[in-house]
Formats: sequence, C-alpha cells, structure tokens
Amino acid sequence: MKGARSLATCWTGAEKVLGIAAMEQSGPSTRTFSVKTASFQDAVRTLNTLQTNAGYLEQVKRQRGDPQMQLDAMKLYLARSGLQVEDLDQLNIIHVTGTKGKGSTCAFTERILRSYGLKTGFFSSPHLVQVRERIRINGQPISPELFTKHFWHLYHRLEETKDSSSCVSMPAYFRFLTLMAFHIFLQEKVDLAVVEVGIGGAYDCTNIIRKPVVCGISSLGIDHTSLLGDTVEAIAWQKGGIFKCGVPAFTVLQPDGPLAVLRDRAQQISCPLYLCPSLEALEEGGPPLTLGLEGEHQRSNAALALQLARCWLQQKGHQGLGELKMSRPSVLRQMPLAPVFQPTSHMRHGLRDTEWLGRTQTLRRGPLTWYLDGAHTVSSVQACVRWFRQALYRSQRPSRGREVRVLLFNSTGNRDSEALLKLLQPCQFDYAVFCPNLTEVSSASNADQQNFMVTLDQVLLRCLAHQQHWSHLDEELASPDLWSPTSPEQGDEPTSLLLASRPRHPHSTGSLVFSCISHALQWISQGRDPVFQPPSPPPSLLAHPVAGSGAGVLREAAAVHVLVTGSLHLVGGVLKLLDPSLSQ
Repeated sequence: MKGARSLATCWTGAEKVLGIAAMEQSGPSTRTFSVKTASFQDAVRTLNTLQTNAGYLEQVKRQRGDPQMQLDAMKLYLARSGLQVEDLDQLNIIHVTGTKGKGSTCAFTERILRSYGLKTGFFSSPHLVQVRERIRINGQPISPELFTKHFWHLYHRLEETKDSSSCVSMPAYFRFLTLMAFHIFLQEKVDLAVVEVGIGGAYDCTNIIRKPVVCGISSLGIDHTSLLGDTVEAIAWQKGGIFKCGVPAFTVLQPDGPLAVLRDRAQQISCPLYLCPSLEALEEGGPPLTLGLEGEHQRSNAALALQLARCWLQQKGHQGLGELKMSRPSVLRQMPLAPVFQPTSHMRHGLRDTEWLGRTQTLRRGPLTWYLDGAHTVSSVQACVRWFRQALYRSQRPSRGREVRVLLFNSTGNRDSEALLKLLQPCQFDYAVFCPNLTEVSSASNADQQNFMVTLDQVLLRCLAHQQHWSHLDEELASPDLWSPTSPEQGDEPTSLLLASRPRHPHSTGSLVFSCISHALQWISQGRDPVFQPPSPPPSLLAHPVAGSGAGVLREAAAVHVLVTGSLHLVGGVLKLLDPSLSQ
C-alpha cells in the first residue's frame, strides 16, 4: 500500500449487476391502474413517471425560459385540479424558505402549534424513506391508503382536464405533490399548514400561495446556484420572493449583504419584516429551553420557529402568547427586532418534543454509533462537523480497545464535493466510504427510492470522484506539522473544528467505494448492529486489501463512530436499512 492512505474500490461484482439495474431504470413504467385495485406502490411508481429524466433535465437547464411562466403554469394546474388560489387562503399557511435549517424550522413550528391542540398540516421535501413523509397531518406521514386515494383522484382529474393542444398533461413530480398536499390539507380540514419551499422562493411552485399568515427565512448560504444565482445576495433576492404585502415575515440574523437585500425586497412590497432576537434573549430570566434536535445551529432555527408560531397565534386571536419582556420595539441593522417574550409552557414542550429524522440524529447500536445528518452545503457541513465533534467529546470512552471513526459520504447535483470533504477531513476518520444514494444495487423493487433524474453511470463516477478528492486532500494533510494541536485539557471542550490529534494506524486509513448503501453498511457494521442483520455479504465485498484488513479492525473495535452526511437522500437510504419500521 502506497502512502498513508490507499485508494481502493469495492465493486463487489457491481459492473454486471448495475447493468441490469440500468436497464430496469432506463425509463419509467407507463402502466395505468384501476383506482380500486391500485396499491400504494403502484401510486408511487406512477408518481415516479413524473420525474424529469436526466437527459431532459440537462436540456431544460440550457433552455430555461421565463421563470414567471412556471408559476403561471402551476396556477393552471391548480385550476385543472379543481381549486383556485383563493381556496388556499383557508389553510392559514406558514410559508418558510432558507438555505439551511428551513426543514428543522418548520418541524419546530409545527410541533409548537400542535402542542396548543391545533390540527396541523406539514408539507416538506425531500422524503427520507417513503414519499408520504412529505405530507403530514398532526406530525405523522399520511397513511398509504390516504396517499393512494388522493394520488389517483388528482391524477385522473388532471388527465381528464388536459388540453388537447398541449403535449404536457401532468405537472412534474414536485408540483404534483404540492398540489396533492393542498388538496389533502383542505379535505382534512387542518387548522393550519406549514409549507416548506422546495427551491428558492420567488418562482418555487409553492409560491402560488397569495395570503399566508406569516413567512419565515432561515439561514442563507450558497446552494442550487444554477437556479438561484452564485452569490448570497442573488439567493437572498430569490428567497425574499415569498414576501407578501402586509404579511409579517421573520428572518434570522444574516450577513449584511443578503440582509440588506431582504430588507429592500420587503420594503418594496410593504411587507413588515422583523429580525429574530437570539434564543438566549428569550431564555433570559427563565429556565433554559430544551430542544428535541441536537446541534448548536438548531438554536437559530428554534428562535425563528418561536416567532413564527407566536405571530400565527396572535394573528388568529389565540391566547397564551408569552409575556413580553420589552415594552418598546428596538431596531438592529436598520430592521425592527421581533418581540422578546417569555416562551409559554406549550412552546417549551413543542421545542422539546420536536423530532426531525436525518438531521443531527444519533442511533446507538451496541458498539456502533451512527451519526446521521443530511448536511449538503458548506455552512451546514460546518455545523455538522461541530455537532459531530461535540458528540464525540461527550461520548463515553471505552476502558480498553480501540475506537474507529468512519465517514459515509455522498454528494449530488452541482455541489462542490471537494469543498465539503475538506471540511470533514480534520475529523480524522480511519475510513472514508463512498456510495450512491441507492439502497440496493437494484432499486426496482423499491419505488420510494427510485430517481430517474440521474443515470447510474453518473452516480458511480461521482463516487469515484469523491474518493479521488479525499485521497488528494489526504496527501495534502500528510505532513505531521498540520496536526500540531494537542488534546484539550481535562474538562475543557475543544473550540476549533479540528479534533485533537490521535495516533495513526497505517493499516486503517483507507477509502472505499461501494455500489450501494447496503453493501457499504454491511462492511461498516460487520454484523455488529443488532438491528441491521442482512444476509451474508458476497465474498467479493472483502476482495480489496483495504476492505479485508479494515473488516478485521471494525470487528475488533471497542467502539465504531459512523458519520453519514453529504446528502439527505443518502441519510434516508441508511435510515431505511437501519430502522425497518420507517418502511411500514
């Protein structure tokens, strides 16, 4: 083995198997089903036919037209489905966008308002295990039966109302689910709906909402640059597109540039925009708030959620808003500061009881601890590293035996995976494992995990590129001078992102690429996870020297810490295998 780390690839016979999978995924099925006999999986497979295939997606990106036409088209789809935009006013919507933390903010907000006894709807994306997770009633994904019923009703309604002069009768995947969510929330007579923007804001299909009760913007950063622009200011302009005249809006503290863009955007349409005070300001004079989601960055999301929930309650004439701590409004960064108030017991319970899978989530299984976080931008990966580092620092050290750290990573789209991996490098993983977001080598039997927007060749080549980036970064860090920081003093928590240096073991510093998540987890867990117990792995799984020697290290380790990050889809595939109950 050359150098400190070895470049290894475990195909496990994947070339042949993936060839079959490629044929199975070459195009969506065009079968139709009777509503009475159609199963949930039939509905999901048909929904998948609305995904944009990889080749067409590239063509659309090159030929993108007026984005306002996309919103107009969404309004037409809504009308064809039997609703008008005015009907959505009944849903008492909380509309939330942002680059990172918008899903967690929505989860906090929904849980707070549910603790007041309100019936909630919650539309989010993407899903982790099953597509019905995207549409929730009272915090629970809608049942397969309810999903199937509403899917076919909407699907056939759109088929019946298609224009013969148009070749496109169906909205694309995300648009269809957005329409479906609106119909379900109205049918279920929810008291409110928390709606998470898909991408951006101004031209996102959720932005046909004309009269939300309140809007929120979580932390901004760089993501989806091909659609939103390559500066934070350009992205802020897109996100501010959800502001509506006279509708209160809240944002967390942002850098000066994007904050100024949001302020100007709000002023142009007479939207009252407020800056959220910190969670510390709300805690002052009372007991500290306990959050159901781990990580220091969740405090910003919780602060925004408290303002959104309180504003919604106030707008709807509810009592129990929390006692105001400041009698006069104050101004910060030329923006009015949102109220500083004492959170009520309902608010406290809501924050404490919030669950949001795949975000700073920890699963402890015997000697294995899985750390799951779908971070996929530079700023969110930085937050993930801080959380992982703090969790390791707090974890109980084994009295004897070795600890092993493993990274399981994938990144999709046009994201700069090298920049993300560079942020993860200082964690000093013993193994870096890369695989596509495919639960099994063939996903044909699992409709929820199918993705026609990329080809199998593309995802495997991307995994190899990740491995090469990691190897190059490793070579840059080979000098021992770069690892000069020593272990923190007893009782002190390290303050930098760089973990304290540990002795290195030349036999345990490999990187590997597997053809699917299942094979990657089989190698990492070595049968030691009491829940994940797949059939015996194929012999070729240990064919490469790094895989073979590493298997022995993982079997004998006293503790194995596995960080899964880079993609929410990867985290979803891992959760599907580690927690089978999520698929039921």
